[in-house]
Amino acid sequence: MYVAGYEENSAGTAVAKLWKNGAVQNLTDGSTPSYARSVVVSGTDVYVAGFQMNNSRTRYIAKLWKNGVAQDLSDGTNSADAYSVVVSGADVYVVGVESNSSGTVAKLWKNGVGQDLSDGTNNVYVYSVAVSGTDVYVAGYETNSSGNPVLTLWKNGMAQTLSSGEDSGYPPTVSVVVSGTDVYVAGYEMNSAGTRVATLWKNSFAQTLSGSRASSVAVSGTDEYVAGVKINNSGTEMVARLWKNGEAQDLPSGSNFAEATSVAVVQAE
Repeated sequence: MYVAGYEENSAGTAVAKLWKNGAVQNLTDGSTPSYARSVVVSGTDVYVAGFQMNNSRTRYIAKLWKNGVAQDLSDGTNSADAYSVVVSGADVYVVGVESNSSGTVAKLWKNGVGQDLSDGTNNVYVYSVAVSGTDVYVAGYETNSSGNPVLTLWKNGMAQTLSSGEDSGYPPTVSVVVSGTDVYVAGYEMNSAGTRVATLWKNSFAQTLSGSRASSVAVSGTDEYVAGVKINNSGTEMVARLWKNGEAQDLPSGSNFAEATSVAVVQAE
């Protein structure tokens, strides 16, 4: 079992870390802040995506660690961040963002070579990548002319808008997975009353869920699982929620503020 994240050292500096069955491995030496965001295992190789501040502490550099060895994905000219990594065959895909003079650019790195998914006119937030055959899907948000985040799906570099973009709040994470010929994206949409509604898009068709936002989706056979949160109207209660085929189940938390951010399904042996 592998977990990627970070922990502050005695100097208060964040150190990117990988835990394997509870045993920790430091991915950086703690001299500058670093963060691990995503981990994937392929055979005997372990890949971690994240970012680290440069030695002058002026910019962040997008990073990919393979078996603990770091590779710079960005050159340090602009700040950059890597959010998610997947492996398909011999190819390694990482998604993230890189700043420019006017905003941020959505990035896809394939085997370390970067591709711009947006032109930097609008800020972007890119969180998830999935690969099916020769098709590469990237999910995130791109701000519109009003500065509101619009949930966007890029397929092979071509952008498709999924949500209306009527919410000016900071966009939460989203998830894209591919199962057979179907493409699923979990996120949220604003309804006519101006309330966030958890939403699952399947092949671009939206299904509203009984909650406030969805963060992750997993598919097993004909079953669709979505993790997210239900927030009451006053914002004083957040309940972690799991939807299976659209049916909601609240997850016990012992707290008034809980949220489910990731879901995975494993077939029983």
